Amino acid sequence: MENYTYNSDTLQLEGLHVSEDFTYPLFLFLFFSYLFIIVANLSIVVLVFIDKNLHQPMYLLFCNLSVNDILGNSILPRLLVDMLLPPSEHLISYYECVVQAFTVHMCSTCSHTVLMIMAFDRYVAICNPLRYAAIMTNKMLIKLTVSAWGVAFVLVGILLGLTIRLNRCRTIIRGLYCNNASLFKLSCENVFINNIYGLTFTVVTLTFSIGTMVLTYTKITAVCLTSKNKSLNSKAMKTCSTHLAVYLIMLLSGLSIIILHRFPQYSDYRKFAAILYHIIPSSLNPIIYGMQSKEIRRFLSKSKKVLPSL
Repeated sequence: MENYTYNSDTLQLEGLHVSEDFTYPLFLFLFFSYLFIIVANLSIVVLVFIDKNLHQPMYLLFCNLSVNDILGNSILPRLLVDMLLPPSEHLISYYECVVQAFTVHMCSTCSHTVLMIMAFDRYVAICNPLRYAAIMTNKMLIKLTVSAWGVAFVLVGILLGLTIRLNRCRTIIRGLYCNNASLFKLSCENVFINNIYGLTFTVVTLTFSIGTMVLTYTKITAVCLTSKNKSLNSKAMKTCSTHLAVYLIMLLSGLSIIILHRFPQYSDYRKFAAILYHIIPSSLNPIIYGMQSKEIRRFLSKSKKVLPSL
């Protein structure tokens, strides 16, 4: 008969299974990736804050994505520490695990909601350019930002709320970090409601996210095809290609994890995919927007000219 430990306050993370030869190279890769993510995204936020030319809806909304990327990668320091410890010491308290799971799901959901409000901004800018200033006011920006974070907070709050009500009879987290699925799998109770809500949560989020992008870009494409304004079409191509690239990178990274969940025999590949899901979009977002943004490039060129004279 299997022995169970009920409602233990200490859990054990399964962690990565890598050979000793690859431990330190992987550690260095993750460490420098995390360092780059923090520096690049924080730089974007600071640039937008200090440069008045960047106080535009598109950049202010993008700051939400940078903040979200910083918070979403807060799991990496813990993962880096665990890589240097033996498996038996990969311990985490239950309450810390719940907070980590909430952060992971909150940031994953916000990636969709923030990109959805950014799509709305691009739609208004291209399809209603004359009314853009009247629609995208500071009040509207606050409403969009609060909506993006508020909807994610409520949906994830319910998701985790259904999980923490369960009694636990296991202590091993099957993964690199805590998430909702790994938490409710600690229970020996019926998790039918958790599975139904989790599936509904995923389907609704993806449906609204993909639906918003398809609808928005269909209308933008229609406007560009009927417009003879080359300047408008050029602007639409630059801003929309940037936004669409960021969205597709995020979506494909997330779908790879969902697909690998269907193949338990590839659990190690799923773990690496989970790491890349956090690292790749967060690393590329500031690069893509920084390279495409004329205002950001201008600010950086000014900074280069000022620095030698100091």
